[in-house]
Amino acid sequence: MSHPHAADRFQRPPEERTESGAIRRVGIELEMSGISPEEMAAAVMDVVGGRLHRTSPFESTVNDSKLGDFRIELDADVLKSRGYQKHLAEMGIDIGEGQTRENIEQAISKVAGLVVPLELVGPPVPWTELEQLDAIRLKLREAGARGTHSSPFYAFGMHMNIEAASLEATHLLALVRAFLLRYEWLVEVEDVDLSRRVTPYVQPYPPDYVEHVLDFDYQPDLQQFIDDVLDFTPTRNRPLDLLPLLAHIDRDRIMAGPVEKDLIKPRPAWHYRLPNCLIDEADWSLAVPWNHWIEVERLAGNTGELEAECARFLDTPGGLKRWLAGLVQRFWS
Repeated sequence: MSHPHAADRFQRPPEERTESGAIRRVGIELEMSGISPEEMAAAVMDVVGGRLHRTSPFESTVNDSKLGDFRIELDADVLKSRGYQKHLAEMGIDIGEGQTRENIEQAISKVAGLVVPLELVGPPVPWTELEQLDAIRLKLREAGARGTHSSPFYAFGMHMNIEAASLEATHLLALVRAFLLRYEWLVEVEDVDLSRRVTPYVQPYPPDYVEHVLDFDYQPDLQQFIDDVLDFTPTRNRPLDLLPLLAHIDRDRIMAGPVEKDLIKPRPAWHYRLPNCLIDEADWSLAVPWNHWIEVERLAGNTGELEAECARFLDTPGGLKRWLAGLVQRFWS
């Protein structure tokens, strides 16, 4: 059941529904430590029910909750795929199956949890249900979950997969323009942690792409828009990762490009990955980064303001250099 006040704390998006008329959905991914997979599952089930299915010490699922299935996993593919067994075998060590492997994996899980985030991956839910996801966030905090600022070694983040209101080129272009124009502000208001700034995952878009896209004479069709992303920035390692959305639109074209094919999961959503995960801080909630994102959508939906801001950016002498200097200052201050 939707919470009546969800739209008060979680601001309404300018476009609440997709072109098909369905309420737009949001998927949340939270990285944290200080909590066990069992405690994480209990926090989910306390709010939305479901049942725990444990695949391994590295991966579990809460199935059949009121909102869908939640994945709980150590964010390290070599562990989830049991790829570490190959490395052991190369050294002549075969741990086989059964209790021996179980004991070893439990030990690996505990050690890995010191530096590898435990991740909660939620299903896509209507944005009107974000209050329920935030109730899970509160339960996780009460269970002892720790976030980005709890250690200089943690680069824990929060990702949002926000369903696109439209898959038309004009809509996609407007949102990307708005994001580029608001990026410096987002870095400031999100106060992106140093541990995350030094990772490759949230590096800014290259200046030539920024300048190319903000030119209002640039009015590509969908094919040209996708081709330009592949030409200028063919990587997932951006604060707004476009590749899952573009792969949903044209999987063959994206997968034929010089991209991280094994890591791209096509979905009709913007993959926004800039925010910290401040799950252990009392004044933080999922509404904070959500409402910041809504400011981007508002600018994207105001064509006159968007065009004026693009023009000011490009017409100001040295505007691109100052933008880059501002980003460097924000990132390293």
